[in-house]
Amino acid sequence: MNLRIRPVHEEDVEAVVGLSLAAWVPVFHSFRQILGEGIYHAIWPEWRKSQRESIEGVCHDTKTEVLVAEVDGRPVGFVAYELHREDKTAEVVLLAVDPAYQNRGIGTELNRVALEQIEESGIELVRVETGGDPSHAPARRSYEKAGYTGLPLVRYFKKL
Repeated sequence: MNLRIRPVHEEDVEAVVGLSLAAWVPVFHSFRQILGEGIYHAIWPEWRKSQRESIEGVCHDTKTEVLVAEVDGRPVGFVAYELHREDKTAEVVLLAVDPAYQNRGIGTELNRVALEQIEESGIELVRVETGGDPSHAPARRSYEKAGYTGLPLVRYFKKL
């Protein structure tokens, strides 16, 4: 596999959206099962639309760094992060790998390159959040391989 990590280009955005939506189908299916229809639809009435807007937003936002994982000239994953220089922190805001390319170390490599760039910029602490449900197990493995320390949290919802 000929993997290359590089900055996102405008012509990558639609492919990044597509691979992300495909990667997150199991996540939103899991959320629907865990939360039930009422809460799920209150939070994500149109998850594909909101996720598309989120991905397009970070790809065009000048304060967000976006890296693309490319195999044979085709985007197969991405990571987006924000630097907060005032307090020397950063946050990984999105990461996705095309389902056809998962479990090949691409998420780990995206994390490695992003963390290297973040450290070079003088940042001292990086934060990332992900789900504790089974659909996020691959993301948690990738972050743990990259050296992140998890803090178990619980978020509750109630539909009124």
